[in-house]
Amino acid sequence: MSFAAPLFLLALLAVPLIVVAYVGFERRRRTGERAFATPETMPSVAPSRPGWHRHAPMAAYAVAITGLALALARPEATVAVPDGQAAVMLTTDRSVSMSARDVSPTRLEAARRAADSFLDEVPEDARVGSVVYNDRVRDVETPSTDRARVREALEGLQARGGTATGDALAASMAALERARGRSGERPGPAAIVLLSDGYSTLGRDPLVVAREARRQGIRVHTVALGTDRGEIERRTRTGTVNRRVPPDRESLRRIADASGGRAFATADELQLDAVYEELGEQLGTREERREVTAGFAGLAAVMLVAGGLMSLRWFGRLP
Repeated sequence: MSFAAPLFLLALLAVPLIVVAYVGFERRRRTGERAFATPETMPSVAPSRPGWHRHAPMAAYAVAITGLALALARPEATVAVPDGQAAVMLTTDRSVSMSARDVSPTRLEAARRAADSFLDEVPEDARVGSVVYNDRVRDVETPSTDRARVREALEGLQARGGTATGDALAASMAALERARGRSGERPGPAAIVLLSDGYSTLGRDPLVVAREARRQGIRVHTVALGTDRGEIERRTRTGTVNRRVPPDRESLRRIADASGGRAFATADELQLDAVYEELGEQLGTREERREVTAGFAGLAAVMLVAGGLMSLRWFGRLP
């Protein structure tokens, strides 16, 4: 938190001065009581004493003065607000390793379901597109507010082929650039959410593309899906064999680091949903400084009224 008029914070010095004055007043009051009656006779002279009630109104007034001083200093807080110019690409790997069933029902189906949750979480004004790829880019949807297009692109995917992650990232960046050009307004934040599980075996080097994304102000957030126990069936001349397909977490982490994004690793559908929910809440927003003077002024007013009501209720007067 910062303050637009910090000189008014000097008014906070009045609070300890008031506390010192109040303590001095209380000492003089107790001295007067002892002059009026001895401690032994005080219970019979004043059988009902206010106790903590005596100090509660003044405590409320002290909080009110503090809130008023902070309000005068015009406090500002940084908050996340929806950004209608934000553009996000969901880049989904549909290579053969995504057919592994270590994530129920399959890695690919879990990815599709999580994408649905992501589309529900991201702000309505944010534009979302998609890229689906295996050994080459199979489908590109330019970012827009039409969520149905993205859901349709991800519906009914089948896992097959190799993995060309670099080409998919390049296609995602090109789609984001097209979306920025169409908006006709200031460029908003842009990001790519890359979900994959395998090594990039074809096409461009994804690290080179990720560095280019960073230069263009595009962050790549990677999600490595699957467990080390993941297997797929491969047909051979002699029959069917199982091949291990552990996720390539390290390569995806390096892609995220190269672009300035974040890397996630998930082992099941629930974890993947949590990752996409977190990303959906963060992407499509921007940080903005907003004045929160009204909150402190409101607190001061509430505590001032509360102190007055307590004083009237317990003592029949205002301090």
